[in-house]
Amino acid sequence: MDANVVKKWSSSNEIISTVQAALRLLLMAVFLGSLLMWIMAPTNTYKQSWLPSILAKLNSTYFEPKQGARLLIYTLPILFVAAMGCFYLHMGKELKNDKITSCRNPRFASWKKPVLIKGPLGIVSRVELVFLIMFIALLAWTFATYISNYFAKINPNSAAAQGEKVWQSKLDSSALTLGLVGNICLAFLFFPVTRGSSLLPLFGLTSENSIKYHIWLGNITMTLFTTHGICFIIYWAVTNELSQMLKWDKIGVSNLAGEIALVTGLAMWLTTIPRIRRKFFELFFYTHYLYIIFMIFFILHVGISFCGMMLPSFYLFVVDRYLRFLQSQRNVRLLSARVLPCETLELNLGKSLGLSYNPLGIMFINVPSISKLQWHPFSITSSSNLEPNKISIVIKSEGSWTKNLYQMLSSPSSLDRLEVSVEGPYAPASKDFLRYDTLVMVSGGSGITPFISIIRELIYMSTKLNYKAPKVILICAFKNSSELTMLDLILPISGTPSNNSNLQLQIEVFVTREKEPKIDNIKPIKAIKFKPHAKDTPLSSILGPKHWLWIGVIIASSFVIFLILLGIITRYYIYPVDHNSNIIFSTTWRSMINVLVICICIVMMTSAAVFWNKRQNDIETSQVQNMEGTTGSPSSYDMELESYPRQSLFQTTNVHYGQRPNLRRMLLEYNGSSTNVFASGPKRLRQEVATICSSGLADNLHFESISFSW
Repeated sequence: MDANVVKKWSSSNEIISTVQAALRLLLMAVFLGSLLMWIMAPTNTYKQSWLPSILAKLNSTYFEPKQGARLLIYTLPILFVAAMGCFYLHMGKELKNDKITSCRNPRFASWKKPVLIKGPLGIVSRVELVFLIMFIALLAWTFATYISNYFAKINPNSAAAQGEKVWQSKLDSSALTLGLVGNICLAFLFFPVTRGSSLLPLFGLTSENSIKYHIWLGNITMTLFTTHGICFIIYWAVTNELSQMLKWDKIGVSNLAGEIALVTGLAMWLTTIPRIRRKFFELFFYTHYLYIIFMIFFILHVGISFCGMMLPSFYLFVVDRYLRFLQSQRNVRLLSARVLPCETLELNLGKSLGLSYNPLGIMFINVPSISKLQWHPFSITSSSNLEPNKISIVIKSEGSWTKNLYQMLSSPSSLDRLEVSVEGPYAPASKDFLRYDTLVMVSGGSGITPFISIIRELIYMSTKLNYKAPKVILICAFKNSSELTMLDLILPISGTPSNNSNLQLQIEVFVTREKEPKIDNIKPIKAIKFKPHAKDTPLSSILGPKHWLWIGVIIASSFVIFLILLGIITRYYIYPVDHNSNIIFSTTWRSMINVLVICICIVMMTSAAVFWNKRQNDIETSQVQNMEGTTGSPSSYDMELESYPRQSLFQTTNVHYGQRPNLRRMLLEYNGSSTNVFASGPKRLRQEVATICSSGLADNLHFESISFSW
């Protein structure tokens, strides 16, 4: 390559890295400032000094002061971080990959070591435990400060003036405080389930490994809100005011709306009990749509002014949810499938050339012929570099939905076309596994699927880029011989380089329930090629290759337009009636207007961005379809399947029958400078690997868990 070109690339990378570093510091400062406001919110300093000063400056005919203050203090900083975080991630994609090796020797890796392994929280690392303790401390601080301030004002005289006893007044204050603390949890509840949010990658998280944080927050939120409601019901009962339960004030808090929100929340909460969720997944899935009713009545309960505290996470969730809705309306081109005898499927879908993703990603799949509403996540097994025209997933037949799909494709009269919709892909923002000298991947059963994408990516890097990839040790545990066919999925149907010897790959397979091979009883892999259909299109990013930039534009522009419309409505519709007194204009009507305007702004700007990118997506679609038109016939497809260079792969495979892997011995054998240990599969297997990595016997083992238990 020309020296001037290399010099320009290097200079460009340095500029982008410098801008990223400055932006990272800015975003961190804004985020910490926002957390400071949460810490100060219950204090007298905030109530008596900071807030009055802010309200005085925001007192105008265009914004109701309290709502404007909460938008400024709680909403604007987080949305700023989210929008600028999109710009930060977009710049990261522009960096050239000419210095991959500089990522070795990761810092702070010890913070990711598990400290809690068995228990209700699952496998928890040091950094997760620290943040959990900090969050609990924030809740405890908020509760204690509010209670202290409220109780300081309660005495026999003040209680008597209200016609109450002292303990009754304290119960009233305690119930209110529990609701205020619950709002903090609700403010963070939607961040982990906003799959396309920039906030998760900024903190090194992905959507699938953040689900447990949503579960933690949901349990704490519902515990606080349920206690909040019970305390108020007891208070109304002892003060002979049970009629308050049916009260829906025109101005202020609506008790009935809060009770409706609580009941819907309890319905969602009960179906998340592990036994109910696993046995009645459809009930759990459909019940969770009640979050719409929960949020609407919660807003009507407390009023839109107070909701500025929890608006950022829900705002970002609505943006992401609408983008997912638009993407899910397309039928994705299903190219082919492989049906394995171990009741496992590999689906290969067409994708546009501009869609790229990193390994360890997931996609959500919907098959309308099985269920129009159910969406299920599956690991992506393909590499966007090795297979630029397709994206693959592996589906194990376990639940009713997957069994129906397997029966459809494994039947003698196979389908010519299967209608499929997709949301995603969602993948890590970086290839962190390249930072290590050795990768040890431990799987049980279908847990091997997320590791296939890593192996395919490393095959591409070691052969096409001549990159010295980490050494890979794959340890698989299967129940019987039929599951050995899962190893055939490691290499794709097409696109595998003829020579993959540059990759140091060692595969240790353990068949636990058979003492000798039973290959004769294994049926051959069935390959299916689907006919193209005019309604089907290759999978592409709904916002094109610059999707992070477009998401940032959507967040910023929709919120600015919301503020403009809110100012106009307040000045010319609400203010002439209310004059910022908050005692005339209906709180319910004000809340509904705000919710409607927010939804209109998000839908309008998101639809405009998608429509703007539609032309580029249509060009990529026509290019992929032209390439598909030049491919061979179905008969040549079967020949391709048999002609792959798999011999070198199976030469590195050792199969052990009638025994389980001695993970402690095997893991402690790898004494490289840095080893990343992945564990995927059953809960006990992941716990066993986590115990070994956290035992202190080998400091070079860095653990990472991949869980499918949503």
